Amino acid sequence: MNRSILVIDDEPDNFDVIETLLNQQDYELHYAANGQEAIDSLDIYQPDLILLDVMMPGIDGIEVCRQIKAMSKWQATPIIMVTALDSKSDLARCLNAGADDFISKPINALELRARVHSMLRIKQQYDDLQSLLKLREDMVQMLIHDLRNPLTGILLNLEILRDPDYPKEKHPYKLDQLYNSASILGGLIDDLLQMALIESDRIHLNLTEVDIGDLIQSAVGKFESIAAQRNLAIVVQLPESNQRKISVDPPLFQRVIDNLLSNAIKFSPRRSQIIINVEFLKTNIKIQTIDSGPGVPVELQKTIFRKYEIGTRMPDVAQIGLGLAFCKMVVEAHQGEIQVMNNQPKGSIFEITLRSAETGVISAY
Repeated sequence: MNRSILVIDDEPDNFDVIETLLNQQDYELHYAANGQEAIDSLDIYQPDLILLDVMMPGIDGIEVCRQIKAMSKWQATPIIMVTALDSKSDLARCLNAGADDFISKPINALELRARVHSMLRIKQQYDDLQSLLKLREDMVQMLIHDLRNPLTGILLNLEILRDPDYPKEKHPYKLDQLYNSASILGGLIDDLLQMALIESDRIHLNLTEVDIGDLIQSAVGKFESIAAQRNLAIVVQLPESNQRKISVDPPLFQRVIDNLLSNAIKFSPRRSQIIINVEFLKTNIKIQTIDSGPGVPVELQKTIFRKYEIGTRMPDVAQIGLGLAFCKMVVEAHQGEIQVMNNQPKGSIFEITLRSAETGVISAY
């Protein structure tokens, strides 16, 4: 995307000079003949940088600069004063009005390009920071929403169980609902903590040779009751017991399998089937979670593992966009790969590829 530059000068010839000097820089240049015209056109041109002449009839450049910098929307837009003035007091007046830089007339091409590039770099850094802050704000809102849902379920069920007249022996499923809500809440919090550790390089893998079947059966046991409520069948396809060893950090890798199975349950239609398939190939191990849900659009299959990326919005489904990002971080920490593919005719296949334990390490194929 080309950066937008607004040149404010009462002499059109000066604009032509600047346009000529910057014509190889892929900038989008706009022109305003006076200060008021420039102020009125800010929302139209959306400048990333303003080149402002100081000596203009009517509102001079210093006053134009002061007025623009007084507008909250344009405070962060860099302004380079273009001036024939060279006294320290005049330059100080420009800076006091809010100018970010200045360039003297006659304009030197090399200096102009360098100062424009410098100011646009600063503006880009500001824009990136604002995007990050907006992302953080959106993330906090999503976290509040998705953490509140299971917490609300826990509190409501606890209120029911506290009622002395509630026939607890006739409705034991309330305890299952409490456990499920608490598990979801705990899982979200665990993902946040583990991702923070991985990103800060403060996590160290404790590689242990384990039976992949044990990790999968543990995950199935955790989500069996939730799957049953939706009439979902979980089918586990494992190789023979003497070919199931993988070298991983068991708690972390357990969370990966839990997340993938939990996602499959969330997005699978009622009365459908989820398949967890494990294959030990010549040098690789493939672990697949296969569902018949809405699937992941092709254009999102490369980005779905980014933090806070949401594939398909589903009503009443907690979707912070952390689960798959966590899975990717952990799998890559094990030097493996994770990807998503379409399941035919409908659904998704999430596939992890690791190197078999016989090599002594895990690496990408």
